[in-house]
Amino acid sequence: MSQYDKKVIEYFLANQTQLFPENVAETPEEAEEFLEDCMAVVCKNIKEVRAYFEDEGADIFGMSNEELAEAEEVFALPDGRFLIVEA
Repeated sequence: MSQYDKKVIEYFLANQTQLFPENVAETPEEAEEFLEDCMAVVCKNIKEVRAYFEDEGADIFGMSNEELAEAEEVFALPDGRFLIVEA
């Protein structure tokens, strides 16, 4: 069972050029495999996104939640969750 549900996979597939100059996946299966390969993370809310970056040692000091949500590797899902893809 994948940690990436259909909404996450379809959103990434439709919006992958936010992070990459060209598509890295053409099908939902390829998108899911790509997300698994780069260990993408799904967060319930922006608080979890902040905690993730702090745990990773990223320099986010002074960044607002809006700036964090707009980072190129952060995909704001329509249902309020966030997908973090670090390639």
